[in-house]
Amino acid sequence: MGRIGQSLLGIAAVALLTGAAPPRQFTNPLLPSGPDPWIAREGSTYYLMKTEGNRLVIRAATSLGGLREAVPHTVWTPPAHGPNAISVWAPELHRIDGRWFIYYTAAEDGHDDDAHRGIFVLENDAADPLGGSWIDRGRLKTRHTGIDGTTFAYRGQRYFVYSPYVASESDLAIVRMANPWTLEGPEVVIARPDREWETRGGRSILEGPEFLAGPKGDLFLTYSAGACWSDDYALGLLHAAPGSDPLAPESWRKSPQPVLKKSPANGVYATGHNGFFTSPDGRENWIVFHANPGPDMKCTAKRAPHAQRFTFDANGYPVFGEPLPTNRALPEPSAQVSRTPGITR
Repeated sequence: MGRIGQSLLGIAAVALLTGAAPPRQFTNPLLPSGPDPWIAREGSTYYLMKTEGNRLVIRAATSLGGLREAVPHTVWTPPAHGPNAISVWAPELHRIDGRWFIYYTAAEDGHDDDAHRGIFVLENDAADPLGGSWIDRGRLKTRHTGIDGTTFAYRGQRYFVYSPYVASESDLAIVRMANPWTLEGPEVVIARPDREWETRGGRSILEGPEFLAGPKGDLFLTYSAGACWSDDYALGLLHAAPGSDPLAPESWRKSPQPVLKKSPANGVYATGHNGFFTSPDGRENWIVFHANPGPDMKCTAKRAPHAQRFTFDANGYPVFGEPLPTNRALPEPSAQVSRTPGITR
């Protein structure tokens, strides 16, 4: 029996002696299928989104394990024609200034190619993203066509990061935001695929950027490197020191090796396109990412969402470890609900 199993048994024994309820558990993958997963938490509710291709769907549950049985709520369907009619990918749900926003990638009907992709925004002022009405805020006016938009706030300024198509490669670019659906000022490329492991699968790709605030004020951006159809699809990491200007390319330093990659021993391949969330009590940091259950499964619906806890080291850098084995019982995030919002965006 592994350390996690022994720990769970020990906690359960204490619970029996004290009369307390034993902790809930979940297993990976969270769903049988789920490319480009995203989890946002508000209070004790987890909201999960993933690529569906032809619509935007939210699942809600009060536990990670409960997401498997959660009813999928379709909150938006694309128009029959227009710039966001097809290939609806990589949705992210953000709570910003008391309103909900969804950032998603889509392409123009009749032109399902890189030259006709962009990032679009929806807004909802309801307390629960499953209710209310979603307002179409249109396409973000990025300098290039591209995919996988995300947003974060730092020192009173909101920023947008995405993966633009620049010549034959996919880079990472950042720009200021005037509001959650409007970009302002110059757009700056902060990273290019210049490492060998960022070109696996025959294409030079950095995509799926995600912001993470370090406990000592550092800024981090994870990203997915290489082609999604490669078993070596993996997460890289950019770091900017506390007080840095996020718009300055020299602020960002790239990790020399992937920070999360395949684990054949644990039956997890092509790890990529992640998101971050915290436990309801704010004490635990969690990552969600998709992965294939076996080799050579390419970039298909076989990719499924995995969640696991991670920590920060003494220098304030995230430590993700290896992808955990599938079907292993894991403790749910610590469940005491804090009084502050749980979404770290």
